[in-house]
Formats: sequence, structure tokens, C-alpha cells
Amino acid sequence: MRGVPASHRRPFQHPSTVLALRANPPSPTRGEGRAARVATQLVTLILSLVFLVLPALSARAAMSIQEVTSSKGITAWLVEDYSVPLVAIRFAFDGGTTQDPAGKVGLANLMSGLFDEGAGNLDSEAFQIKLDDVGAEMNFEAARDGIYGSMRMLAEQRDAAFDLLRLAVTEPRFDQAPIDRIRAQVLSGIIANELDPDTLAQRKWLEALYGTHPYARPEEGTRQSIATITPDDLIAFHKANFARDGLHVAVVGAIDAETLKKKLDLVFGGLPQHQALSAVADVDPKLNQQLEVNYDQPQTSLQLAYPGVERSAPDFFAAVLMNEILGGSAFTSRLFEEVREKRGLAYSVSSDLVDHQHANALAITTSTRADRAAETLAVVREVVKRMAQEGPTEAELAATKKYLIGAYAINNLNSSGAIAATLLELQLDKLGSDYMQRRAALINAVTLDQVKAAAKKLLSAEPAIMVVGPKHGEAKEE
Repeated sequence: MRGVPASHRRPFQHPSTVLALRANPPSPTRGEGRAARVATQLVTLILSLVFLVLPALSARAAMSIQEVTSSKGITAWLVEDYSVPLVAIRFAFDGGTTQDPAGKVGLANLMSGLFDEGAGNLDSEAFQIKLDDVGAEMNFEAARDGIYGSMRMLAEQRDAAFDLLRLAVTEPRFDQAPIDRIRAQVLSGIIANELDPDTLAQRKWLEALYGTHPYARPEEGTRQSIATITPDDLIAFHKANFARDGLHVAVVGAIDAETLKKKLDLVFGGLPQHQALSAVADVDPKLNQQLEVNYDQPQTSLQLAYPGVERSAPDFFAAVLMNEILGGSAFTSRLFEEVREKRGLAYSVSSDLVDHQHANALAITTSTRADRAAETLAVVREVVKRMAQEGPTEAELAATKKYLIGAYAINNLNSSGAIAATLLELQLDKLGSDYMQRRAALINAVTLDQVKAAAKKLLSAEPAIMVVGPKHGEAKEE
């Protein structure tokens, strides 16, 4: 699932948004034991070589991106980097949890926890031992619009690591015992979520916004749907989704283009050429409604949804700049100034552009004392109204342009994994490998009038609002 695009994503943003689309439920894992052992090996190496990865981030922003195509037609973006002997690969297959069949919601999420639970002629235990032996980290996760995979490996062990990745991608076993174990882990999370007011509220919110669209479904599934998933379901889903025409790949590290071409064919060359995806309709969130979810707790959370903007729209960067001024910057936005600094109504308040393949929105989130919820909502709406009517000032726009341009390398290019993730998102957004060189000019070209127009266009609508807390704003006594 793509959230805020890499073109303006900020690190460590709170994963909850008004649409609950950016935060994925954690992919099921075997637990922390193997991850801790692998991490120990990698951390030891990284700490010993950390002084080698301190070149200026501005130099990273000017990195050379090679578009590499293998003999079987598999394309990847590559950044060669020999400062540390590591290789990071990140890839995505189109589709994601929106492809879960009717009655099998949670299928993609369950599958994402099984790729290191046995593949080829290696059962679960044997596969995990091999992965430990080569000191590689492998991860898969199912998101709304895609299934993501990644591996980080030592350069000297890349042959063995890539071979394990090949097995996981092309020959997952889906044995019954691991399925039952991972299913039990997912089920325990579902049961826990049934007791969590925020999770229950988000489900009601998604249904109110999206109705019967796949975006309204819980990605982790339900008790009933998870129980019905069989090995045959997993095999069929894997065959339909894991194909070369829906594949996107980014690689960063100590590997050259010719070697990578061979590894691309090794890992992905055995997959079918074409995906067999079900069509998913575009959807506009249903705005102009208010949902109240009553829970007896001292805090009330507020979520608002306004129209969004497509990544390919001409006014995209105007909307990005406007949103940053409204509530994107953690400590300098208008919402932060009015809600927290002036009135002390909330610890944090933010707005985000949520961009997905089939839906987009501008989301505002905050939490406050239950007895001040109405006041906080009124302040938020007044700040939004003023932005819609007047737009930002020239000074605000100039400062925001400078920040967005200067922070890009820090936020997106500060490690090999971050670079690979950024390159992958740029591919998914169809921005071109020269985007990093063009980005600053695209931002600087936006005029004040264009930002004002974007503010009026997105913020003049009546939003969808959800209020989660005590009825009538009366807080529970401690």
C-alpha cells in the first residue's frame, strides 16, 4: 500500500490517518528470536563500519540511478554503493489486500507471513536455519495496493541469500503446520483488536467512508474469514499475484549492474509473465457526514476527511505545500499553532495527504480531553476555513518550499534501505529515475496563487468527521 508518496514523505509519521489506509496491520511473523539473531550479526558489522556511511546526504541526493533490465525483461533501479558491504533489495507486486476474494479477507496478509516458513525442498525450520546462516533479513508485507518484499544481505553472502529469496518468491510451500501457527497469531491479534475502541471505531469509519469497497475491509481479516483459508487458496492467490508484469524492483548496495541482471532472472525469472488481478474500482470517500462512536474514556479523538489530490494531478505540489503549512509540519503548522501552542487543547495535531491507487483524501487527526472536544473541533474547522478562504502567506510558502527541498535527503536517503524504499515508491508513482533532480524545480515553480487555489479546492467541502469518546463530551472520572 502506498501512503504519502516518497516525493514528500516525512519519517516517523504517526501511522494512523483518518482513512486508516496508510497503516498496515503488522505482517504475521514467527516471533522475535530469529530476527534478533540476524540483527545481532548485521548490527555488529554496521557499527564497526558506521564511519564509512557519513558522506553528505546532499551527495546521496545526486546519486546515480541505473535502470537495469535482465535478459528475461525484468527491470530494476540500481544504486551502486560500496561504502559498506551490504545489498538491499525491495520489490512490490501490484494487487495487495484488495485482491482478497469474497469470504477470504485476510488471505494476502496471512500469505505474507509464510514466505520464510518453508520453500522449495526446505521446510520451515530448515529455511530459517539457512537464512540465519547467511546473515540475511527477509520481510514480506501485504498492503492495500500491493504486496511488498525486501531483503538485506551481506555482499559476501549474496549468492546464497538471493537463492533463498528465489525459493521464497517462486516456490513457497504453504505447509499446513506453519499455516495453522501463523493463522493463530493473526487470530490472536484480531481478538485483541475486538477489545480496542480505536480499532473498532476505525472499522466503523471505513465502512462509513467506503461502504462495500475493498478499502473498507479489515486487512488482517475476521475470525470467520481467516478460519476458511486453505493451502489451495494460498497457492491460487500466489499464482495470480506473483507475476512479472506487476513487479517493481529497487536495489542499493555493493553489486554491479551485470551481476544484478543475473540475480533478477534468478529470483524472479521463474514467475509467470502476467498477473490475473480482479478489477478494483476507484472510490471517493463519502464526505459531509459525522460519525460519533461513544466510549467511556478520558480522551476524545477527532478525525476529519476532506477531498484529496491524485499524485499525477497538475496541482499536486500546490496541495503538498498547502498541506504542509496547514498541518504537515510537526511544530510550525497553523493547526499546531492554534490547537496546541495557543490553547493547549492537544499534544499533537496533523494533516496528511493520503494517496492511494483507488482513493485519495486530506486527513486531519488529533486527540483532546473529552470535555474540550467540541472546542477543539471548532478550532480545527476554523483554521481549515481560514486556509480555504485566504490561503497561506508568501512568507509561509517560501519557508515551506525551503524545508521540503532541504529535508528530502534526510528523510528519504539516509540508509540503503531507505533509498531502496524511495526508489521503489518513485517507480510505483511513475515519476521517472530523474525525479530527484527535477523535484526542487517542480516545488519552486509553484506560485502562491496556485497554492491558494489548491486550498480552496480541497478545503471548501464539508468534511466527514468522526468523534470517538464519551457521549456528549463528558469525560470518565479517574
